[in-house]
Amino acid sequence: MLTIGYIGNGKSTNRYHLPFVRQRDNIKVKTIYQRNPKNESWDRIPGVNYTSDLDMLLNDKDIQLIVVCTRQDSHYEYAKLVLEHNKHCLVEKPFMETSEQAREIFTLAKEKGLIVQAYQNRRFDSDFLTVQKVIEEGKLGDLIELEMHFDYYRPEVPESVHSFNPLESFLYSHACHTIDQVISYFGKPDHIHYDVRQLLGTGRMNDYFDLDLYYGQLKVSVKSSYFKIKERPSFVVYGKKGCFVKETKDRQEEHLKMFYMPENKDFGVDKLQHFGVLTYIDEEGTIHEEKVKSVNGDYGRVYDDLYDAIINGKDKTITDEQTLLQMEILETGVKHLK
Repeated sequence: MLTIGYIGNGKSTNRYHLPFVRQRDNIKVKTIYQRNPKNESWDRIPGVNYTSDLDMLLNDKDIQLIVVCTRQDSHYEYAKLVLEHNKHCLVEKPFMETSEQAREIFTLAKEKGLIVQAYQNRRFDSDFLTVQKVIEEGKLGDLIELEMHFDYYRPEVPESVHSFNPLESFLYSHACHTIDQVISYFGKPDHIHYDVRQLLGTGRMNDYFDLDLYYGQLKVSVKSSYFKIKERPSFVVYGKKGCFVKETKDRQEEHLKMFYMPENKDFGVDKLQHFGVLTYIDEEGTIHEEKVKSVNGDYGRVYDDLYDAIINGKDKTITDEQTLLQMEILETGVKHLK
């Protein structure tokens, strides 16, 4: 049994973590530290201790892992505290404010023989897992180009911001999902071209990015904007012999926002209309077009991997090197903005 506690009792803890942890018999949630009990807005879980005394959480000998689910400007402080109290630590993303902070936290964890990692749950998105399946089946041939989009039409978000803060940029808050997906599957790129903009002008929020990551002949493009009234496909993959288009995103977040939880068998599961389309030419020159059944996603697999690392001594799936590379890419992308 892995016994865990949380720092933070807001949306991140209650929407993106607890619904998955509670589906796992080998993990027990003992304590949740809530920084602002007067602002409590989520139903309490029976059998879980709720406290506003951080020391109670940090000094509990039963708790092996503490999950930091707060704003990123406190991630460094809390992760360091957790490690200093000899607990393993899982941190929401973006992992830290800077790669320098990330290096310090990883070094401290190694010195203490502890595990610390980022909560990169989007590695287990259905659309991303389905793209991997299609690539590995080989019908696309040698890969040439992969485009991934995470679009919104929410102009009110950047329009409400009248100053520039790198840590609150669109790149930091959203590319931390998609860049991690690229790194986790393709590794470190040969080089990167950055197009990171403030569409409303200097001194405003970063609200658009388009990064091209090059791997030999393959170009992987990571694109997002707050001003896309019609979303682009979630993934488009081109090979020398075919193409795969996945129009719709993973549905786990959609269901979580509706309070339709993982205990339902069809939670996050794509229906026929959500399946991607594979078009390819075979060895006889015949062109085929077919729907591809989506692989089911599961954000909770981050916890399965952590359980194996902490309890069974297996290697971490989300490595320090991958997280550091992601942090360096985010820093580089916004450094020219003002």
